[in-house]
Amino acid sequence: MRQVFNIGDQKYHHKIVDKADLANFDAGMVHPVCSTFSLSREMEWASRLFVLEMLDDDEEGIGTRLEINHLSPALEGEQLELIARVKSIIGHEIICDVQIRVANRLIAEGITGQKILKKDKIEDLISKIKKDGRKGE
Repeated sequence: MRQVFNIGDQKYHHKIVDKADLANFDAGMVHPVCSTFSLSREMEWASRLFVLEMLDDDEEGIGTRLEINHLSPALEGEQLELIARVKSIIGHEIICDVQIRVANRLIAEGITGQKILKKDKIEDLISKIKKDGRKGE
């Protein structure tokens, strides 16, 4: 894992809200606004932009935390601006504060966490879960 960032460093990500981002469930449309689910996916991506630069070839990031406070609606066609800021890097985990805005309107804010692990450790963990999960069937 490369230590290339400091507390306070920022990454920016932009996303236009499209129809697939609207608040829908299997039962149909809830509201014609960007869903909390879609906002959380974009928050994770904004913080992953740090992870991508921190990874060694034999490593991958895995999510550890997501907290989101959805404060205002974003409409289809509006551009979301996400600002991820490094809050802490402890061991192999990076924690980011993330804000989402449409122009000057604060849409959401929250925290993400991602841990950088060796790819083989992640594969071993998944294999163990699959193996142990079959025992309980």
